[in-house]
Amino acid sequence: MQFILYLIQKHRTFLLFFVLELIALFFTIQFHSYQKSKFINSANGITGGLYNSVTSFRSYLYLEDENTLLAKENSELRNKLSEQISIPVSFKDSINGKFQQKFQYAPAKIINNDFHKNNNFITLNRGKKDSILPDMAVINAKGIIGITANTSKNYTSAISVLNTNFKVNARLKKANYFGTLTWNGKSHQEVQLIDIPRQASLKVGDTIVTGGRSAIFPEGVLIGSVSSIQYQNNRYEKINVNLFNDVRNVTNVYIVRNLQKEEIKQLESKNND
Repeated sequence: MQFILYLIQKHRTFLLFFVLELIALFFTIQFHSYQKSKFINSANGITGGLYNSVTSFRSYLYLEDENTLLAKENSELRNKLSEQISIPVSFKDSINGKFQQKFQYAPAKIINNDFHKNNNFITLNRGKKDSILPDMAVINAKGIIGITANTSKNYTSAISVLNTNFKVNARLKKANYFGTLTWNGKSHQEVQLIDIPRQASLKVGDTIVTGGRSAIFPEGVLIGSVSSIQYQNNRYEKINVNLFNDVRNVTNVYIVRNLQKEEIKQLESKNND
């Protein structure tokens, strides 16, 4: 206490000047509308900037939770959209608007991602308890990521599109010419499209999407754009496709379940009997 009194006594002249300045400033602002409005605007600017900085910092802290919530909401929207565009139950019921949903979407997160091998796998934070099974598509908003392979209670490993054993039916977005998408194990950004018919009019920049001729991927999921073409001996020898996704830098994905896959498999198995 004595030290505080000593400081006041030592700096009394400055403190008196400071108090008088505050009083003068108060009366100037209080009784002059122009100065008062300027002060209020300046104060609002300072506090607004401070609040914005605090809000930005708090948003950063909760960014992961926000991303998780956003992924969940997006999956719900995808499910609702799938319900709206699914095929009719029968020709008779189509007029009455009875539809059968074909695909379900579940949000997931990649917790481990190999990309430096020839046969790369991805680990997801969803498993059997989430009804995840082998041979389900893994995608995001930019396109394909992989196919689920093995599942445990809480986790799933998926074959990455950057895997030399990965194959999926694909087609030109602008025309119904189909081929097979593979990876030659070289570039992390390029995959290869093979078995495209020679009649197809193909040029660099054309978009490639999933063909839908399998029970795994929905039709029309983005893959990438044609980056180079090698046409020889009256056929397409080599077609490189630049992936829309940088698979090495993906976190949030969707696992796609085909609700009619078992029915399709049972029907096709009868053809082999």
